[in-house]
Amino acid sequence: MSNKKLPKEVIDHWPEVFDDVDIKVVPVEYLDSIHVKFENNDIWVIEFDKNQEITSEIINQQLDELFSEYEDEIVSVDFRLDTRKVKFDVQKRTKQFMKKRR
Repeated sequence: MSNKKLPKEVIDHWPEVFDDVDIKVVPVEYLDSIHVKFENNDIWVIEFDKNQEITSEIINQQLDELFSEYEDEIVSVDFRLDTRKVKFDVQKRTKQFMKKRR
């Protein structure tokens, strides 16, 4: 498996599409949460308010603050996607594209 493949949990949600996806960049609008695991096995979940606009600046600021304070204790950072939103948007755009092609 390529290190740019989506996690198995995401692929399982819509395998006929997500299985062939290689990730280079994920738009922030598809981020659902960020899970940060620490050496002591604590996991902090940073969730995003769906009613608030998520920008890369907000995410960068939060992560910079987190890394500055806990850099030596962080084991991993896991970005979680809103797979329902991805699926909905892909299907919607595909339908629009198919209508234009006819």
